Amino acid sequence: MSKNKDELVFLPLGGSNEIGMNLNAYGFGPEHDRKWILVDVGVTFGDLTTPGIEVIVPDPKFLEGEEILGVILTHAHEDHIGALGWLWDRIKAPLYATPFTAFLIREKLREAGVEDFDLTEVPLGGKVHLGPFEIDYITITHSIPEPNGLSIKTPLGTVLHTGDWKIDPDPITGKPTDISRIVALGDEGVLAMVCDSTNVFVDGQAGSEADVKVSLEAVIRTLTGRVAVACFASNVARMDSVIRAAEACGRSVCLVGRSMHRMAAAAKFVGLMKGVQEFVSEAEAVKMKDTEVLYLCTGSQGEPRAALSRIADGNHPLVRLGAGDSCVFSSRVIPGNEIAIRSLQNRLSDLGVEIHTEKDHPGIHVSGHPCRDELKQMYAWARPKIAIPTHGERRHLQKHAALAAEIGIPEQVVLRNGDMVRLAPGKPEIIDEVPSGRLFVDGGMLVPEASEALRERRHAAHNGMLFVSFALNSKNQLASYVEVRGLGLAFEDEDSISDQLEKLCDLAEKAVQKLSREERDDDQTVETAVARVLKKAAQNTWGRRPIVETIILRL
Repeated sequence: MSKNKDELVFLPLGGSNEIGMNLNAYGFGPEHDRKWILVDVGVTFGDLTTPGIEVIVPDPKFLEGEEILGVILTHAHEDHIGALGWLWDRIKAPLYATPFTAFLIREKLREAGVEDFDLTEVPLGGKVHLGPFEIDYITITHSIPEPNGLSIKTPLGTVLHTGDWKIDPDPITGKPTDISRIVALGDEGVLAMVCDSTNVFVDGQAGSEADVKVSLEAVIRTLTGRVAVACFASNVARMDSVIRAAEACGRSVCLVGRSMHRMAAAAKFVGLMKGVQEFVSEAEAVKMKDTEVLYLCTGSQGEPRAALSRIADGNHPLVRLGAGDSCVFSSRVIPGNEIAIRSLQNRLSDLGVEIHTEKDHPGIHVSGHPCRDELKQMYAWARPKIAIPTHGERRHLQKHAALAAEIGIPEQVVLRNGDMVRLAPGKPEIIDEVPSGRLFVDGGMLVPEASEALRERRHAAHNGMLFVSFALNSKNQLASYVEVRGLGLAFEDEDSISDQLEKLCDLAEKAVQKLSREERDDDQTVETAVARVLKKAAQNTWGRRPIVETIILRL
């Protein structure tokens, strides 16, 4: 293929081989002079394998220095817009979003200290022209206002980028999926469809949000005492369902958690949540009868700093739950959060709170992503030549590709982040593997995934630490006792602590004394000698090799 010939390429830098952290790039032009648009710039979140890390963003290193014509945002979930503030200095480009998403982007960028940005509000169903790309916003349904699929037309063909979606004929917020527009695209010819894979293992359909409202109302009506409902604040459709169900049961709604207030403000800004009563403040709710209020809380995934965890720990300044009260979890368990959610629910149970989940009450939650029947329907409407599964782990993508082949889609391409696929001209082909990865937000800074700080933190979390201190005089002789302290290492009792540490002190002292005077002149040599003997001793005692931090005072 000539390097001077125009090509249409697709490059995921986040969101392929994982769920979350979406960052997708489309390039057009010859290899040496491509122009790019980005679709979504999202985050994912840390877990037990990333101690101290809450937010993770995609690494845009490949894009630095490339000509980025614009960033198109499909919707306002954190895994699609959450990294904009963190990555702004690296991908500065005009932003395009529909009004609800634009409202939240402005707030997010300003919170990050970004004041100088170019953000264009695109009307629902609107169009954007960027160089060789003609982008049409297509109304779809999801769990947040104004979700959009994208028709990306180029001289070499049209790509349908679905974003996050489901088929809901009776959505709580917004209009149903614009089927006629997708069918019309199919009639014109869709080269490729880049499509959500989240629920590819689930048969049937995700279900309608309108049915959730009915189910929630039925549950809430049976409850006495104070009631809290936990859901994702970003799921504005669910917020709306909970609010209207509460009102139908004679309860006023109190929003608890900063994200709830932010999302409610954004929804009202674009004309949603019409006809609902005014929310009551936490201070007002405390004075109301237990049966007159419902608390709509953040923290359904057990997040330690979210409202519901603070309530469960008894340290929320105003909201209390106890015996005779109920908490309804109107959300799914995100894989990896099982332990945190179980802990949260157990802490609430310890207070005497009755827990209600989807397992007990089927119908109080539905997914915002397409199940297998919905995927088949979308393919029937769009009829792409190439299926490119995204928004899924490896097993999701492969299962999605198999489904596409089963229903007759001619080509399927399963990608990893960093795989660049040429969509046209010719057959789809992976033509490059570019730098990709993750950046961790650590102490307000972006650090590489393999940073030394995180490596040491993981090591310390599993193996503990030993701190050694002593003084050397001008002749490099020991001028003090050697002191050893342990952190994160188990001892049977106080006597055991003293005995073990004393043995370690002796070993460290002997290690120093074995060194020649010249060797003791070099701190690194001394530290290495001490660490070697103490790690060996710790391995024999605890079966662990702790971090050894040696502090040498030179007199």
